[in-house]
Amino acid sequence: MGELEDAVMTRVWKWNRPVTVREVLEDLRQERSIAYTTVMTVLDNLHQKGWVRREAEGRAYRYEAVSTRAAYAAALMNDAWSQSDNPAAALVAFFGMMSEEQRQALQDAVRIVGGPTVENPDSASRDRGR
Repeated sequence: MGELEDAVMTRVWKWNRPVTVREVLEDLRQERSIAYTTVMTVLDNLHQKGWVRREAEGRAYRYEAVSTRAAYAAALMNDAWSQSDNPAAALVAFFGMMSEEQRQALQDAVRIVGGPTVENPDSASRDRGR
């Protein structure tokens, strides 16, 4: 998803309701100069890509997100991971980049899905030294 598509989708996800091109345009104009037709084209592209559904309302459309931002982020992570020639190494590198808060969120997520807990690499290396 490109930068402008992301800016548009951020609003669609945040508002969590069907939106018009005009609503998105007015909100985007608080940050940048942008044309109505540009926003209309972006929403049409997002519709063609399957990120939004639309319903006719008079001569215009109302657009609504097909999935959540969390599902989009998960799809990005899955896509990046599946392209690695060494998925385990990619995960280790990814975990190494995580903040303590992100590791805790990972622990919580693993608990929710009922899998094994993920060991904190910092505490694991300290424990092995004992």
